[in-house]
Amino acid sequence: MGFLDQFWQLTIDGLMVGSLYAVIALGYTLVYGVLQLINFAHSEVFMLGSFGGLFAARALLPDDGSVPGGLASVGLVAIGLGAGAICGGLAAFTLERVAYRPLRRRSAPRLAYLISAIGASLFAVNLAGKEFGRQNVDLPDLFHNGTVFTVFGADVSTQSLVIFAVAVAMLIGLDRLVAGTRLGQGIRAVAQDADTAVLMGVNVERIIIITFVVGGLLAGAGGFLYAMTFNASYSMGFVPGVKAFTAAVLGGIGNVRGAMLGGLLLGLVESYGGYLFQASYKDVIAFLVLVAILMIRPSGLLGERLGRAA
Repeated sequence: MGFLDQFWQLTIDGLMVGSLYAVIALGYTLVYGVLQLINFAHSEVFMLGSFGGLFAARALLPDDGSVPGGLASVGLVAIGLGAGAICGGLAAFTLERVAYRPLRRRSAPRLAYLISAIGASLFAVNLAGKEFGRQNVDLPDLFHNGTVFTVFGADVSTQSLVIFAVAVAMLIGLDRLVAGTRLGQGIRAVAQDADTAVLMGVNVERIIIITFVVGGLLAGAGGFLYAMTFNASYSMGFVPGVKAFTAAVLGGIGNVRGAMLGGLLLGLVESYGGYLFQASYKDVIAFLVLVAILMIRPSGLLGERLGRAA
């Protein structure tokens, strides 16, 4: 089959994976918008969230190994998402308190934040490897994965539809949170000018903590969705994390809608490129996109949100 024959199937697969990249990328872009730094330990928040959701869902599965259906499937997915989000939020909160807050109080140089993030990332990876094992941990089927409908001859499976729908719902929810609530106003105020935000009565410390936790909630829920397709492992965070960072840079680091757009575009580029060349080149394509964006338009497609660090 030629590329045109597979175009719609590749598009559906690309949008599904791209929506996951977008969810993870929002954690990078939120923290950068407020603190003007890249949280390179965010990929491990994603990984810990995936295990939290996976173990919660597995604990409630029937003992006879049967695949649940109907409301039972909906409940299992919801519990997995909730558990993953909670674990991701707790991991992000702990990360901010332990790895970043002491440095911020001492007005440490930016390099110290990077070193602290790398140390926290290595600690989390090795802790997960010790506690959860060094092999992939699979998530049993939570629902019957059949074809729901077709789009121009391309099959849309139950799994693809669930992942894409939940991811898009989270993206829209965050966009409304940032654009239409008092909390969102506080986040945007701190991102634009932290000193002026303090004078206007904004609690910057509270905004920073909430920003980390919101990014962690999204990453944890995204980790569970990722584990539904690709399983979970202690080292799973690195590659999706780099791709999500690429998506954030592609859309414009610090720009929430840019991260969403960047994730979807990167998923499509990977899907098309993997078919035109080889599937093993998907990771290479993501790195090439990152290098190209940094060389051609480092501010991203929708422009960088410039502000002063809190």
